[in-house]
Amino acid sequence: MIKNLMAMLVLASMAMAPAAVAEMKIVVLDPVRAILESDEGKVLVDAANKEMESEQNELRGMAEQIQEQQTKLQKDGEILSDSDKRKIVKDIESMQADLQFGSQKLQKTAQDKRQEILQTLAPKYDRVLKDLIQIDQIDMILAPNSLQYANDKHDITRRVVEKLNEARD
Repeated sequence: MIKNLMAMLVLASMAMAPAAVAEMKIVVLDPVRAILESDEGKVLVDAANKEMESEQNELRGMAEQIQEQQTKLQKDGEILSDSDKRKIVKDIESMQADLQFGSQKLQKTAQDKRQEILQTLAPKYDRVLKDLIQIDQIDMILAPNSLQYANDKHDITRRVVEKLNEARD
């Protein structure tokens, strides 16, 4: 809602003062993409993915076990006793609950690691952005998700990524 309000304010200011807007330099920047696509960001993302790899493999194994049990139930359902069917169904339900819990836990871990990466690289990002603002005399930066449309020529995300890669801590 706030983003929409900001976009409306920008559009309103453009309509009221066309001459002033013509002199303003407005750009689009996706800060999360810029940080995560930088060389250092990619290294940190790869490290985080490697850290979570064993949990991902464990979840894949659980999913395969569930599939095997479901296949067994379908294939052998006619010859299995009712108690065996109930046991298999109960095992499948238990494994599905474990899989869902494990998936949610892994998703939370991934979100936490992503946030940690963003916080780690934020100071470097801020320095690079301040330099670009001064060099290019940027008056306003908008987030792409708050816009309905923006021409790619106004998107400086790639340029920020390049500057992050060039910057030394």
